Amino acid sequence: MTVQGAERLRDELQRLKSQDRPEVIAAIAEAREHGDLKENAEYHAARERQSFIEGRIQEIEAKLADAQVIDVTRIENSGKVIFGATVELLNVDTDQHSVYQIVGEDEADVKQEKISVTSPMGRALIGKELGDEVEVQTPSGIALYEIEQIHHR
Repeated sequence: MTVQGAERLRDELQRLKSQDRPEVIAAIAEAREHGDLKENAEYHAARERQSFIEGRIQEIEAKLADAQVIDVTRIENSGKVIFGATVELLNVDTDQHSVYQIVGEDEADVKQEKISVTSPMGRALIGKELGDEVEVQTPSGIALYEIEQIHHR
């Protein structure tokens, strides 16, 4: 994963442990004071939220423990597309320009111009060089892109 992706996960983990977990514990305690737990919807909702929070904490801790964090800014730009690189593309058919950063699956967000290394576009781009043309299978057929720039930022 990228440095930014690891930092986002650490921030989320910190928020879950220091803010969300104490809030849900307080909500459970308050719901218990209302009496019969079998028919207490607030209690059951708080317990469900607690279960989600604890599961997410475990998931993030496992991801961070297993992750290999790559700082692309420390890698010399050799003109090849690598994990973490930002790639400027030209759709040869439509003359439309696009920019994507190749990131891990957990970091992918097309709205933020971040695509997963395992996506069809990510797999097609990895290892290609500046000026190469890349064919990508899309829902509407094969699209042809030319790699215009490769950045390590």
